[in-house]
Amino acid sequence: RDITGCAPHDLALLAKPSKRDLVEETILAARVREEEQREQERVLRVFRHYRNVCDWQKGGEDKWLHRAAERKVRATLQQYLQEIDVRRERLRDFLEAEESRHFAEVNALDEEKAQHREVKMKEQVKLLKEKREQERLQVVAEKREQQFRNQCHEYRVHCKKLSEKELGDCQLAQQTLKEMLKKEEKMQEQKLEEICEKELLAKDQEAELKAQEVAARIQEMVDVREAQVAVHAARREEKKQEIREDAERLEKELHQLSKEKEDLERKKRHEQKECREIWLKAVQDKQKHLDAEKQTQLAEEKVILENDFQDPDKEYAKIRNKKQTLLKEQLTYLDHLAEQLRREKEQEREDEKVFKEERDQFWAERAERLKQEREARCQLLRDVVNTRQSQMKEKLQKKEERKIEIVKEKKEMAEALREFEREEEEKRTR
Repeated sequence: RDITGCAPHDLALLAKPSKRDLVEETILAARVREEEQREQERVLRVFRHYRNVCDWQKGGEDKWLHRAAERKVRATLQQYLQEIDVRRERLRDFLEAEESRHFAEVNALDEEKAQHREVKMKEQVKLLKEKREQERLQVVAEKREQQFRNQCHEYRVHCKKLSEKELGDCQLAQQTLKEMLKKEEKMQEQKLEEICEKELLAKDQEAELKAQEVAARIQEMVDVREAQVAVHAARREEKKQEIREDAERLEKELHQLSKEKEDLERKKRHEQKECREIWLKAVQDKQKHLDAEKQTQLAEEKVILENDFQDPDKEYAKIRNKKQTLLKEQLTYLDHLAEQLRREKEQEREDEKVFKEERDQFWAERAERLKQEREARCQLLRDVVNTRQSQMKEKLQKKEERKIEIVKEKKEMAEALREFEREEEEKRTR
């Protein structure tokens, strides 16, 4: 104990009062959570690394099996091709042997055919001579009969009557044939007209059916387009509703964050107020204690001065040393308080900066996500419009090609009709 009557540990307690720092405890808890999260991320990275290694090994085994199967199939195919080449060589040798044997047989047959041809030619020459002799005798008989006809008047008259009768019958037959041909031509013309009318009706019906099909397809596409527009509108409404819900949720979160921040500020101010009161109370206790010490010291000094005037310098040095020690302790305590206040202000500034950075990052990510969604919707709408335009162009192009084909078919039909009429006219003229 010193001259004030207090123990050293009592002085330390009075100089450095302990307090509970809630902000530091919150920061330490957040750091512990971050450390746990980092540890979990590290374990997850290790797990992913091992999973990637297992996938790579599995893929390598699959590739090895696939390559082994390919090598086996290639070897089997090579063996099969070699067997086919051997069979081809055997067949080539067999074919050459057959060809040589066939050539030998053909040469032998050629010799036999040459002898047979010579005999046959002799027989043919003999037959030709007999035929020519018969033709000569027939010509002689015909000439003699003609000579007889020219010399016989009754026979010439009879032949003339027969020829006139045959000519009249032929003319009647030609007239009958002409009438029949005219009737047939009329019937054919009627049939052709009926066929043309039927074809025209069929083409008109086909064109009407195609027009109806095109109209139905256009109506169907319009319905599909309307359905797509309705679906897109519904999706846009859903997106807008989601955006509104997200905005409301964000507003609620911001309100909750502001409320939590206000609560933290209120708690912090309350804690600072409590700390300030504790420090003021400690300072007041310290001042009271110092005053009591001073009074006690003055009383002791007075007693010492009254009792002992022999060694005044020694007592004065002791008192001065004690005062200097108390002044140093007080200055150290004040420096400690100032340092603690400075640390608390720096921590508040860092917390404000971190909160502001997190808020700016969150709003930047939200704006980027909204921008990407808007660009994706615009791109989808452009793709749909481009697809629809290309489909309409293809349909118009097909329609134009079909019109050209119909015009070409009509021209070909008219050309065929003109050709048929020309042939019929040539036939009638003949």
